[in-house]
Amino acid sequence: MNIVIDTNVFVSSFFGGNARRIIDLWKNRQVRLCLSKDILDEYVEVLQRMGLKDQQELKELLSLFAKGYHLTFTAKTPRIKVVKEDPDDDKFIECAVALHAEVIVTGDKALQTIRDYMGTKILTPQEFLRWYEEQGLGTFAD
Repeated sequence: MNIVIDTNVFVSSFFGGNARRIIDLWKNRQVRLCLSKDILDEYVEVLQRMGLKDQQELKELLSLFAKGYHLTFTAKTPRIKVVKEDPDDDKFIECAVALHAEVIVTGDKALQTIRDYMGTKILTPQEFLRWYEEQGLGTFAD
């Protein structure tokens, strides 16, 4: 299953909870992470701004990205203008369309209001984990 993970979920994964569970699904090869240059640049910029430059987990993640660990990367995305409240968030939809992702996982209200774009579901981390279970792909204890 191909998924796009919004930066807010990616960053939240460093603090545990549902976001961490989703990143663990990727690390355990249960989902494939879809990335574009714009998304990767934003991940790194935000994590460095938070002061995580030297943390071991950031180094591990960057190493996984560099090795292409269970991810699909697109260098070219279509230009889509959908998120009127925050046009910078269009990059997540563009990546999902380019790589045929089934889901975008986000905590961003502007993206959440769209709910579905061309067959790609837009779900909160909690909704994603519930949906993942409903698909019979795994279970999560609360």
